[in-house]
Amino acid sequence: MSDAILAGDRKTMRRALRTKRRAVTPAERKESARLIAHHADCWLHLRPSWRIALYAALPAELDSTPLIELARARGCGIYLPRIDRHTLGRKMQFVAMNDRQRSNRLGIAEPEGSQILGARWLDVVFLPLVGFDSRGVRLGTGGGYYDRAFAFRRWRKVWHTPRLVGLAYSFQQLDVIIPAAHDVLLDAVVTEKGVIRCTTG
Repeated sequence: MSDAILAGDRKTMRRALRTKRRAVTPAERKESARLIAHHADCWLHLRPSWRIALYAALPAELDSTPLIELARARGCGIYLPRIDRHTLGRKMQFVAMNDRQRSNRLGIAEPEGSQILGARWLDVVFLPLVGFDSRGVRLGTGGGYYDRAFAFRRWRKVWHTPRLVGLAYSFQQLDVIIPAAHDVLLDAVVTEKGVIRCTTG
């Protein structure tokens, strides 16, 4: 991969990284997810009072189930993203996790229910990603939902909550990704090898 990923090359890099991600075997995916949950808990020491956002993983994405189960065991409040189809720009909401779910047009499971929490009031957000660099620049799927939901963080100088933490395989790390103007930086990324603290997140 090139040393710098220019904005125009993002589609190409997404394709390449998605191909590598699809090549991960079920056994490797399961073990990586278990290790990532362990590393995240050892680093953050998940607490019962915390409101945590996670995601329902697609088959090719890194599985979030072990981390969801661990956060539940710690007594955390767990929220999953849901795209509000009735708002301009299809904004992302965070809805309390429950047993009632439906699949959206992308095939992603979303919780039903009305217990919605504003993005500003979450303590930790674990995000899926396609690629990342050590500065916290995240290469997402291209929809921009997370960047819009947490755009307020770009204007803060001191108070940087909620903490934004990517979940990824170690091979998804790139040397440099040139950030777009709307990018919201990550604070850290957890891979199967450990925690990477981002320098500008």
